[in-house]
Amino acid sequence: MKKLLSVRHNLLIAIVLTALFALPALAHHSFAMYDQTKTVTWTGVVTGFSGQANHAEIQFIVIAPDGKPMKEKDKDGKVIEGKYVRWGVEMAGAAAVAQQGITATTFGVGTVFSVKLNPMRDGTNFGSRVGAIAKCPVNEAGKFIPPEAGKHCDSVKGATILGGDRF
Repeated sequence: MKKLLSVRHNLLIAIVLTALFALPALAHHSFAMYDQTKTVTWTGVVTGFSGQANHAEIQFIVIAPDGKPMKEKDKDGKVIEGKYVRWGVEMAGAAAVAQQGITATTFGVGTVFSVKLNPMRDGTNFGSRVGAIAKCPVNEAGKFIPPEAGKHCDSVKGATILGGDRF
């Protein structure tokens, strides 16, 4: 009888410990903060890449439909000179995205790319990646070839699609 109680006691402890470690992990991977009913597509210029175990992120300045960096506006809709619209996109962990060819080296500062994402529900300029990323090609001089106005990198001849089969 004592042995049976000991087994039950150990089993209960194992279940409690498993739940204690599993719940934070499940909570961390919630996508509730992202509006999964909306998908926005941005083309931008990389300003930073952060590769961590849980998530990799790319920070970027948005390229407007006219092909120029999108200028930030105040609450009255007036352009704020010298300020540009910045976004960030969250992806899987650094090791997972590295297997897709997405690293700090391949997405260094100045890289031009296009991404689809689910934006934050609170309106913050940040989102969770949806599908593949299209990276614009570079010319002989090493300069990125941007897409035509109103288009994205997937439309540029020689673009690289990473993290999926199609953009």
